[in-house]
Amino acid sequence: MDKLLFLIKKLIPRKLFKLLQPIYHFLLSYAAAMLYGFPSNNLIVVGVTGTTGKTTSVYLIAKMLEESGLKTGFTSTAMFNDGKREWLNEKKMTMIGRLFTQRVLRKMVKNKCQIAIVETTSEGIVQFRHRFINYDILVFTGLYEEHIESHGSFDNYKEAKGKLFAHLKKCRSKYRDDNYQIVNTGESGLKKIDHLRVKKTIIANGDDEYKDYFLSFWAEEKYVYSQADNQYDDSSAHNIPYGNLKITGEGTEFIFSRTKVALQLIGAFSAGNAMNGVCVGLALGLDEDKIKNGLEKISGVAGRLEKIDEGQSFTVIVDYAFEPNAVSKLYETMELIPHKNIIHVLGATGGGRDVARRPKLGNIAGSKADRVIITNEDPYDDDPEIIIDQVSLGAEKAGKIINKNLLKITDRREAIKKALSLASGQDIVLITGKGSEQAICIANGQKITWDDRAVVRSLLQNKK
Repeated sequence: MDKLLFLIKKLIPRKLFKLLQPIYHFLLSYAAAMLYGFPSNNLIVVGVTGTTGKTTSVYLIAKMLEESGLKTGFTSTAMFNDGKREWLNEKKMTMIGRLFTQRVLRKMVKNKCQIAIVETTSEGIVQFRHRFINYDILVFTGLYEEHIESHGSFDNYKEAKGKLFAHLKKCRSKYRDDNYQIVNTGESGLKKIDHLRVKKTIIANGDDEYKDYFLSFWAEEKYVYSQADNQYDDSSAHNIPYGNLKITGEGTEFIFSRTKVALQLIGAFSAGNAMNGVCVGLALGLDEDKIKNGLEKISGVAGRLEKIDEGQSFTVIVDYAFEPNAVSKLYETMELIPHKNIIHVLGATGGGRDVARRPKLGNIAGSKADRVIITNEDPYDDDPEIIIDQVSLGAEKAGKIINKNLLKITDRREAIKKALSLASGQDIVLITGKGSEQAICIANGQKITWDDRAVVRSLLQNKK
């Protein structure tokens, strides 16, 4: 089916297709939902959106709910789970096509899931991929400049996210039983009052400067989490402060209400991501101890600050961070890990995506790392050598010297191999940009099978 749609699109003249795009996307969303019987009507659906932290938040929410006894499925940048099977996202897309999403939601219903979590992107929203998904809880993780070339401006990007929150008011009410299963009150013959209505809810990061915009949309309930010294003042919302952060190289502790959570994940941003899980749990009426226990059992997220250990003397970390803000935050976390030198392997995405960030990425790496190796990432139809040169320019402005502490190696495997050969003792090899992604995207829509983590493991084993 997906291949057929691709062929149809190729046959339609580009100008005509661009004109018809909104209608095409809308009708395809409706057709996909209808084909699979509008499965989101039979699940409590949580949508997660924002510039960063989406994937980790999805995973933390899902695993916390599972530990609390609620069968949960999810779709995200990193992986999918249909309630029976969990697998890595090999699609090289965050919000997959409408047919795929509706099919996975249908499988969740078949597998008796109670909750579905859908990572929802601005690109997906523009293409109506959120339509005909009956959301109940929307989570806003935070916003900053990203995808500007794609949307035309930051305001357009913000408004694209806003369309998801406007959509919430159009979503039909659902009723659940005491086991969190959605109940069709009409067919059961029972009155709606006999069941618990799932309230349409917005959860927002109160520390983000754009919180007011997203909280301005209609919802039956609103939850705002923020650090204790930055309380959000709104009597109509549930304010959930958190604080007493203790961050080490082993984990992150924080307190919400009077409950202390000891995460196995490191970094202040990990506490913020976990608070999305806290608020979802509270919105669903879960006990604070259940929320705490569920979050504390999570050991990590695929491709997010993932340590690769094959018995080597140094530390290797693979992370998805691919834009300046996320990479800067990543370095804040690196400071918490005892180390001597940092050797950073990075690149930048092609395909015309946010070209301006390329030298910025190089500048951050050049300023923070001891050695920088610029390599290929996902060039799409762009010349990888030009991308590498643009990233390298930023590192050079930060003081790095070509062929001394700055290397340009186009082959990503060779770049990683070189970084591993340079590392010893207390060094950190940091490999960013792809995380757990399963392919490198090159020209003419082709993909090369790839996994940074698998490559690192293979090279370390051969080295040993």
